[in-house]
Amino acid sequence: MRNADYFRSKNVAVAGLARSGFACAKLIEGLGARVSVTDNQSSDLTRGYADQLKQKNIKVEIGAHTEGFIKGKDMLILSPGIPDTALPVIWARKFNVPVISEIELAWMLCPSYVIAVTGSNGKTTVTTLIGRVLEASGRKAFVCGNIGNPFCGEVEKMAAEDFVSLEISSFQLEKIRGFKPRIALILNFTRNHLDRYRDMEEYLEAKKRVFMNQDGGDYLVLNGEDPVCRGLAQGALPKTAYFSSAPGSNPNYAAVLAVASILGIDKELCLRVFSGFKGIEHRLEDVQMINDVQFINDSKSTTVDSTLWAFKNISRPILLIAGGKDKGSDYGAVSDLIRQKARAVILIGEAKGKIKSALRGTADIKEASTLEEAVGLAYLSAKRGDCVLLSPMCSSYDMFRDYEERGRVFKKSVIDLAKKAISHGA
Repeated sequence: MRNADYFRSKNVAVAGLARSGFACAKLIEGLGARVSVTDNQSSDLTRGYADQLKQKNIKVEIGAHTEGFIKGKDMLILSPGIPDTALPVIWARKFNVPVISEIELAWMLCPSYVIAVTGSNGKTTVTTLIGRVLEASGRKAFVCGNIGNPFCGEVEKMAAEDFVSLEISSFQLEKIRGFKPRIALILNFTRNHLDRYRDMEEYLEAKKRVFMNQDGGDYLVLNGEDPVCRGLAQGALPKTAYFSSAPGSNPNYAAVLAVASILGIDKELCLRVFSGFKGIEHRLEDVQMINDVQFINDSKSTTVDSTLWAFKNISRPILLIAGGKDKGSDYGAVSDLIRQKARAVILIGEAKGKIKSALRGTADIKEASTLEEAVGLAYLSAKRGDCVLLSPMCSSYDMFRDYEERGRVFKKSVIDLAKKAISHGA
């Protein structure tokens, strides 16, 4: 690792005790830092992580933040998703404690070639496929970041000749300083996260940070069909490349091919990887068929655009399960496809009132208090040949720890429903 001695004897606070915060705390404790971790949630997850960290003599507070955990620290490291309005960040400003993101920490230590993937939609699929293509070409690749494996949890295993395919969100980019990927890839830019940003311009500024430290030896890969993305090349220092897809083809594949071209990887090898790709968990994942009703888990869909993509790629009539924590989205954008393809819409979570208002008159709209109840309602309303689609258009944080937990709950509900159908001879 690079800069490993930098953290020795430093007093470091980590805010957030989910996967990234846990990996971050373990990493810097191993480098000789004196570590404290704070999280205002007290859940099975945070309590489990806290118990493990305490065994390493790491100070942990859960259930609330206290000022003393931040005062006098040499650095505060933020887990993804923690906003500037969070108390640890406010106190860090008060006491002049430098603040960086978990991504920045891992970058400081990382010796490998980093390919950073950001955008409003498609990040996980593209990041995964870049990793697969690299491996197929004989390179060692680490697929991590917002995709599930924290960058901090993998960096100790990396060598200079390795590659990192890194999914990175606007939240993670907010607190970078020196982060400088060799290739920065911006897939698209659409309305999203307006629960966190004042407007689309502020959201775009966060995304642009992915290439703010790049120079002429680096590459910026942009969606040539997205007018906002195309405009980012103006004044950018890195070499710029564009990708575009033919009508009806997959733009994610086009983005991967653009990166592969920069790396000198043969197109035919990429196409072989694409042909064997079965998708990723929680993204248009085929769960089960019950009496010719198909159940698809698209829990990774946290934007309206992702749900539009799902509708365009499903041929069956759809019973849509949607809702969660609103991100300032315009749900009316899906109205036309709801009218054309949806038999019913079942809404859950905090955003159900807003979504119901936006979709009024498009389809039969029902509400459910839990995801399990929504699955049952959808099945009762379904006919043979239909598809029950979980594609929430919202984040999961009002009801679940993350989109993965939401997807697992959906899949378990479907499996339980299948068992009941079999026992009743349906």
